[in-house]
Amino acid sequence: MNTSTRMAGKRVLVTAAGQGIGRASAVALAAAGAQVLATDVNPALLDGLRDVPGVSTAVLDVTHKDAIERTVSGLGALDALFNCAGLVHNGSIAQATDAQWAQGFDLNVRSQFWMIQCALPLLLTSAAAGRGASIINMASVCSSIKGLPNRFIYGATKAAVIGLTKSVAADYVGQGLRCNAIAPGTVDTPSLQDRINANADPVAARAAFVARQPLGRLAQAHEIAPLVVYLASDESAFVTGQVYTIDGGISI
Repeated sequence: MNTSTRMAGKRVLVTAAGQGIGRASAVALAAAGAQVLATDVNPALLDGLRDVPGVSTAVLDVTHKDAIERTVSGLGALDALFNCAGLVHNGSIAQATDAQWAQGFDLNVRSQFWMIQCALPLLLTSAAAGRGASIINMASVCSSIKGLPNRFIYGATKAAVIGLTKSVAADYVGQGLRCNAIAPGTVDTPSLQDRINANADPVAARAAFVARQPLGRLAQAHEIAPLVVYLASDESAFVTGQVYTIDGGISI
């Protein structure tokens, strides 16, 4: 299928689109023909996206439901939603604090709950019109799929995302609304680099991330984006309630 038309006529909202997987996915969706609303909490990160054909931008803090409601209410129509926003806390249960737990679940889980709930009427309208409708949630291989050291809060939140995904899929499978999740391994993004730089020895920290990837390298954001496009498109019309692991072999 022509990559410039496979998403023609589709309207897609992407969160955390300023960098990393969110940005790569917004660009890939637009290249496939979609009209994309790329959102991020940091307006500076959206600057370059405004020049991408098919992409419009909006500042959105997904930890505030009223902000989500305002953004979604202005759309008019929506065919797909990619919930990409999230953060990673380091440490085991012994180091975890109540504040970190709350922050992790607020951004990684509750924001997806709110985004889906607010977008639901538009998505169901699209589905009822025979256009199809799709939700893609950002999970992780570090979740109910696999436990990784020093990722207690993160792993718990991403396991919750998988449960959320399957529950939404089960509730709306008869109405033409699909819901799936992607579970990446370690992806070389600006947020990962920030975590690496926070270590006393960044070189050793990066090497440790690479070492846990059986393929011997980190993923690039543009390698994740095609899966997002597939799940947002009609090519995946028979797919719902699934978790797509794209982890370079971590879960083998």
